[in-house]
Amino acid sequence: MRVLVTGGAGFIGSAVCRQLVLKAGAAVVNVDKLTYAASLDSLASIDGMSSYRLVQQDICDQEAMNDVFARWEPSAVIHLAAESHVDRSITGSAAFINTNIVGTYNLLEAARKYYDGLPSERREQFRFIHVSTDEVYGSLGPLGCFCEDTPYRPSSPYSASKAASDHLALAWFKTYGLPIIVSNCSNNYGPFQFPEKLIPLTILNAIELKPLPVYGDGSNVRDWLHVEDHAAGLIKLLVDGQPGEKYNLGGNCERSNLNVVTQICDLLDRLCPGSAARRSLIKFVPDRPGHDARYVIDASKVYRELGWQPARTFEQGLVETVEWYLASRTWWRCARTEVYDGSRLGLLATQH
Repeated sequence: MRVLVTGGAGFIGSAVCRQLVLKAGAAVVNVDKLTYAASLDSLASIDGMSSYRLVQQDICDQEAMNDVFARWEPSAVIHLAAESHVDRSITGSAAFINTNIVGTYNLLEAARKYYDGLPSERREQFRFIHVSTDEVYGSLGPLGCFCEDTPYRPSSPYSASKAASDHLALAWFKTYGLPIIVSNCSNNYGPFQFPEKLIPLTILNAIELKPLPVYGDGSNVRDWLHVEDHAAGLIKLLVDGQPGEKYNLGGNCERSNLNVVTQICDLLDRLCPGSAARRSLIKFVPDRPGHDARYVIDASKVYRELGWQPARTFEQGLVETVEWYLASRTWWRCARTEVYDGSRLGLLATQH
């Protein structure tokens, strides 16, 4: 099996590539533009192996995507390439529209043309996994969970662009018969995550004894899924998922943002004691525009139908993650000094 992974040098994509090569015994062609959040170091364990290839291309280049399919003849696609940071989408939405919508369209068209030319046996085996987010569903109240049939109500330019790409993917299944499977996941965390998201940013600031920004009052709730568990779930969809279906992948780990930050503080106080408790570094800052109150995934469909579930609790995964960042200072110091220094993103001109 040769799997074309888009965005394979990203946080989730690199975990998928590693598991496909090292655990599933698959060949992988990683198509990545290598933007600011990409990390080739996250692929060091498979770099140089005959079953892994990196192709530096942009999914927005239609001719390049056609060439990738023609040259590598994949038996499946896992589409992860996307602009993904909500804060960046608030002040720079054009890149999200271009990559997440136009890029997905280009990839779907390249896959459709390739699929139409396959012999019948290979057509039956071909799968296209479109990886999305729970943010397309909008904001929940204090009760309930997102199910696969929850109506879409995206709030940010990022989630709106992902909602559009979900609709495109399913339309290519219904109109053209391309064997699409759509997954919507909860917030991911774990090693190799670029330090602009809540957990790595908090860990690194806490290590360096810098202020720990918390939006609003910290009551916003997210469901958390370890990236390695997510990667295993996507591979399970590739093998056993049904074309035309949507599957929610969640960690069953509902936590408020403030709870996550305080857990990180307490872990670092134990693992790397400082002169004062790190909770004293917490600083409440103006909330994100359009900040959704609560996301929680109901993953019972994939549990029931495919037998997948996360292998880690949030507490187990968070300890692993904090320990990894403590042991991997060379990796994140480069990102902090050369790409992103941790300053606030997504601020509108009227905010202070």
